[in-house]
Amino acid sequence: MTRTSGETGTARPGQGAPPGVPVDEPPRPDRIRRSSDGIKFAVCCALLAAVMLLVSIAQQTTHGLQTDIAEGTAHAPRLLLTLATLASSFGVLAVPVAFAVERLFHKDGTRVAIALLAAAIAFLVTIGLDDLVVPSAPGGVLDSLIWGGTSTAPVHTDIAPVIAFVTAVGMAGRARWQAATWTMIGLAALTGLTAAYASVAALGATYLLGRAIGYGTLYAVGTPNPRPSGAAVVATLERLGLRPVRAVHLGDAAAGGGAREARRYGVVLAPSPACEDAEPARRPARDGEPERARGEWDLEVRVLDRDQQTAGLLYRIWRLLRLRGPATGEALRSLRRSLEQESLMAYAVDAAGARTPRLLGTAEVGTEAALLAYEHVPGRRLGDVPAAEVTDDLLTDVWRQFRRLQAGRLAHRRLEDGVVVVGDGDGRAYVTDLRSGETAAGDLALRLDLAQLLTTLALRAGPERAVRTAAEVLGEEALAAAVPLLQRVALSRATRAELRHQKDLLTRIREQIVRLKPETEAAPVRLERFRPRTIFSIVALSVAAYIVIPQVASLDIAHLVSTATWWWVAVALGAAALTYLAAAFMLMGFVPERLPLWRTFLAQVAASFVKLVAPAAVGGVAINTRYLQRSGVRPGPAVASVGASQLVGMAVHILLLVLFGFLSGSSANATRDLAPSRTIVIAVLVLGLVAGIALTIPKVRRIVTARIGSLFSGVVPRLVDVLQSPRKLATGLGGTLLLTLAFVVCLDASIRAFGGSLPWTSVVVVYLTANALGNAAPTPGGLGAVEGALTLALTISGLTAETATSAVLLYRLLTLWLPVLPGWAAFAYLQRKEAI
Repeated sequence: MTRTSGETGTARPGQGAPPGVPVDEPPRPDRIRRSSDGIKFAVCCALLAAVMLLVSIAQQTTHGLQTDIAEGTAHAPRLLLTLATLASSFGVLAVPVAFAVERLFHKDGTRVAIALLAAAIAFLVTIGLDDLVVPSAPGGVLDSLIWGGTSTAPVHTDIAPVIAFVTAVGMAGRARWQAATWTMIGLAALTGLTAAYASVAALGATYLLGRAIGYGTLYAVGTPNPRPSGAAVVATLERLGLRPVRAVHLGDAAAGGGAREARRYGVVLAPSPACEDAEPARRPARDGEPERARGEWDLEVRVLDRDQQTAGLLYRIWRLLRLRGPATGEALRSLRRSLEQESLMAYAVDAAGARTPRLLGTAEVGTEAALLAYEHVPGRRLGDVPAAEVTDDLLTDVWRQFRRLQAGRLAHRRLEDGVVVVGDGDGRAYVTDLRSGETAAGDLALRLDLAQLLTTLALRAGPERAVRTAAEVLGEEALAAAVPLLQRVALSRATRAELRHQKDLLTRIREQIVRLKPETEAAPVRLERFRPRTIFSIVALSVAAYIVIPQVASLDIAHLVSTATWWWVAVALGAAALTYLAAAFMLMGFVPERLPLWRTFLAQVAASFVKLVAPAAVGGVAINTRYLQRSGVRPGPAVASVGASQLVGMAVHILLLVLFGFLSGSSANATRDLAPSRTIVIAVLVLGLVAGIALTIPKVRRIVTARIGSLFSGVVPRLVDVLQSPRKLATGLGGTLLLTLAFVVCLDASIRAFGGSLPWTSVVVVYLTANALGNAAPTPGGLGAVEGALTLALTISGLTAETATSAVLLYRLLTLWLPVLPGWAAFAYLQRKEAI
């Protein structure tokens, strides 16, 4: 820690401190790297690539635009164009130079030096692009940016360095300089267009390149630290009418969950003479709370820095895009907006009667920061309070403060254990850290706050105590409204990290609330616009379309229909229908309870409809689990039964793949490329080696141990129950083998329907391989993965591309698309009968 003093002579307002006021704070770095510069650099690079791509795609349109501009400027008065050329030729350099000189007089030479470095880099880059890279390129860059005009350059060498300089030097808050500089740059660009020196696309690329180099230089070198010192903070407090005598830097408020950071100072005020009115009056105590004893600090000052407003920006943008509007706050606020929002929230919370540190004043500190001075409340964060001291009285008091926030329609949005402070003098709860708050909040935002606080207190005191004390204060109806919102995605980032160690906590909270109010509707509210797996699905579908559509487009559908052997099509259709009966037997065999065959069959048909909105391995499991629960099987055994059927199915699948891989490799007629026995052995050895190496990693070993533990705790006991009934075991294994046989017959009949033929061992291996990929793919019904794997495997096995593609299309039509309508009917019927 270093000690600084405000004895700086005649400092500018906001930059000095009252004489003799010591400030303890760590050394301030001369330069800082701002995340906003890195983000802007990446955005400019992406936009530059987009311009290049757009121009290369829409060459005719851009060429027409360039022609129209040339014709329009031909009719402009030559005198005006000449004056604009003269003004831009002189002003495009003169204005930035004048601004640099002005900055040097204000002892801001470091910023000017960085800007000159950015200009030099931009000049070298543009010269290199124009003279070296583009001429040696195979015509693409030059043609795309010029559209045929060899006299023009792809990058405007004159203004790119100026744009980089302006970007790096920073003109925020200097409107006149900004207007003059960009006017000169605009005139220079106009001159380039009229003289055919540069095209519209070239000017766009020049602007983005200059901006990218400016921001990149700032991020690489760092910018002069604009954050005010502790001395400047103390001087600002003096202007607010406060009388600081000592200040200490308390550290930075962590930006948990992507929230904006703030620096904190503890400040001691001078005692006021009785005749003076300098010390602000304190608010009266509420609810019988004792007068607050004066702690070590009188004030806690939060300093908002402009450069820290972008802290966690990418995370906030991701949340903004992923979650629906009321479920997230603003992605980016200006410094003024942040100051006003927190101030309004502080006054509103105090007016609502909730305990919170009193806001004594706000002010800007120079042009790059602002502060909020709060009355200091000596205490500990709830997360730092020992478990023995987290009593029911304390939890009840927290809920009372929360009830007042809710009554005032105030959403805190970050009710973590760090924002609840337990006072040292009175042991009561105070709500702090209001930077993300929202006034006049809607119902969804208030319910999200309730879900967040329930989870926070359950992490500290357990679900039973958190729910019980909440019910005493808020009532059972209010708690029931939070059940649909008890989702990980609705909680803050810090809370989600804590839930990794208590993965069943949200379920336990829901169970406690349902016990209080059994009629509670537990269906979750849809907060997400999309889920991460949706992105994977879109990518996979795009790849599938890229692979499959050209193949389908090359087919003569009329010829295929006229030449197909229809009785083989009928066989394939019958085999596809048999798969649902086999799946029903498979499920019934692994459930000790008795299940009706017809409804179980309909549940498998309904699962074919769900496949269109969920991955293949997920939709069937969800439907079967729901069906078993509606049939009277308890949730735990229902999940275990479905898991047992899936486990046995996977084991049988692997055994059949290895068996038929050996048979296919030993067959004289089988292809050597698909599954020869040597390849199977090598693959097994490689997988075993990879698994062995992976298990040497402690984290992987813990995950595997946890998964195996959960498997043996639920699925294996269910299998033991099934083994005690030979009839059930025969039904389950028979259904598993029949399911595989039916799919193989369907695929083989689809191949023969178009005149193809393969050894049956090869068909089995092809099906087993493609089915494994389809279950692993995150796309609905394994779309893309199954088609691509089947087509490739059948082609390797010896079929022509046309026959393989036709057979795959027929097979997927019968097993995926044709059952959709019957599946929807079965789904609706079972829902109406309350069977799922």
